[in-house]
Amino acid sequence: MNLEKGGRGAIERMVEAYEFKTRQALCDHLGISKSTLATRYMRDSFPAEWVIQCALETGVSLKWLTYGQGHKESSQKENIIELEKHVLTGGKLQVKGSYIFDKEFLPENLKKPIVVAEDNSEFICDIEYEDVRDGKWVVSIDGEVAIRDLTRLPGRRLSVEGGHSSFECKIDEIDIIGKIRSAIQNYQS
Repeated sequence: MNLEKGGRGAIERMVEAYEFKTRQALCDHLGISKSTLATRYMRDSFPAEWVIQCALETGVSLKWLTYGQGHKESSQKENIIELEKHVLTGGKLQVKGSYIFDKEFLPENLKKPIVVAEDNSEFICDIEYEDVRDGKWVVSIDGEVAIRDLTRLPGRRLSVEGGHSSFECKIDEIDIIGKIRSAIQNYQS
């Protein structure tokens, strides 16, 4: 990369990335004088620090900002998703960070996914669902959150398995937090 040239094109692409109408608007946003920008523009000096700031603030591709090549939108932004991580400990579900996934890794048709971690396992869970069907779910039973296997029974009833004992109840007698769509086993050495 030659930092002695390429400034004009980069500055014009930054104006486009921020969706400004003028270079003066770019100056105002970056907190620089018009003469500072004009000097870089006329000398064609590459404004690396401004380009990095622009990429971080707009999500526009760094390659496009720098060289004018490739897609304007970052392909990384299009292919990744950040999911909240919820840790299940002592019957409580607490938010503790997040994970970034390649969208291809995740099950299809997720509506509102989160990651639920319990012991050495992590589950991709959808907290927006249409109806309760057979499968593994995150539920709250009398305020205690747990992962249980639910089987739908006639009369809007459920068979709940997975704790120290199984039981049957009406669907509205437990709080259903979300459906587990995928499990990831972590192996500790």
